[in-house]
Amino acid sequence: MKKHLLNFLKFSAFLGIGLFILYMVYRGQDAAFQEDCNLKGVPAADCSLIQKLIDDFKGVNWLWLIVILAAFVISNVSRALRWNMLLQVLGYRPKAYNAFLSVMMGYGANLLLPRIGEVARAGSFSKYEKIPIDQVAGTVVVDRIVDVISLGLVVSLAFLLEFETLWNYLSQNADFAEKINGILQSPIIWTLGALFLLSIPVFYFFREKISQTKLFQRILQFVKGLWEGIQTVGRLERPAVFIFHSVVIWLMYYLMTYLCFFAFESTQHLTPVAGLMVFVFGAFGIIIPSPGGMGTYHWLVIQALAIYGVAQNDAFSFAMIIFFTINIGCNISIGLLSVVLLPILNKNYTPAHIAAKDAKSEHPHTVNS
Repeated sequence: MKKHLLNFLKFSAFLGIGLFILYMVYRGQDAAFQEDCNLKGVPAADCSLIQKLIDDFKGVNWLWLIVILAAFVISNVSRALRWNMLLQVLGYRPKAYNAFLSVMMGYGANLLLPRIGEVARAGSFSKYEKIPIDQVAGTVVVDRIVDVISLGLVVSLAFLLEFETLWNYLSQNADFAEKINGILQSPIIWTLGALFLLSIPVFYFFREKISQTKLFQRILQFVKGLWEGIQTVGRLERPAVFIFHSVVIWLMYYLMTYLCFFAFESTQHLTPVAGLMVFVFGAFGIIIPSPGGMGTYHWLVIQALAIYGVAQNDAFSFAMIIFFTINIGCNISIGLLSVVLLPILNKNYTPAHIAAKDAKSEHPHTVNS
């Protein structure tokens, strides 16, 4: 009961933070929209950002959104196949559908609590494939490390191609740089940094007592399993296929942003390079710990579109359209479907390594002969 209550409180807290950030973004956009209407002589009664958002949703070309959903599915099929390659190095032959559905369930869980999706993904896969959780978690860590490297390459490419454009925008909009600087200098960031630094000498002086505790031993065992999972990269049978799937994953992620330009009239003129920059900004918005990037994703996408001259109210509509397409159309719907399908598909399923172990125990002399 306490565990469920704690999880509910965590969910409520993160959801509250996400909604608050989204509200602040909306309030800022609404104020700018009202000011623009005032300059154009539009009566306040006819100037509603909510109504504009509704009208923009009605005018969306839904065919392009369906294509975006297809790109989302393709990216995660490649993610599942890439993940299975890591597990195969450890001697397992898991089902691809278990990997795919576990990944999708993890995305849905991330909307409840930031980063909890990786835990749900590993736990679900471990349950149905009967693989030790520490080994599964190790391969998930590898999966995310590869993603970080891939994101770094994408960010480098975006800034290399659009450095001059970005620099000109920052030079002309000093308030954007000040906001970023304000976030980095917030008391919360400094407090967390100070606590981390203080924990280092405390751990050093009490290291012998800490190392003898059961909690430390469990953590140590878990870390060993993680390390075993991380080492799988160096033992891949087909590294070229692994790289291919990595390229497909991030190419599809990029296309999910760029193709959405064609679904919305105000962004149809933007170039593929602009799509890359908006994608990078949006990726940072999702990394920030709010549910699914709620609020943070919107704000950064609006800033990126402003670089290319898109009006802020149109940029807000675009951010809402793509956010709800991916989170509701993909993460929530497919995530819930995965929760339903996983126990059904695995009702009579016995993983290959478990079946082999059972056969060996039933016929030890036959197997050993």
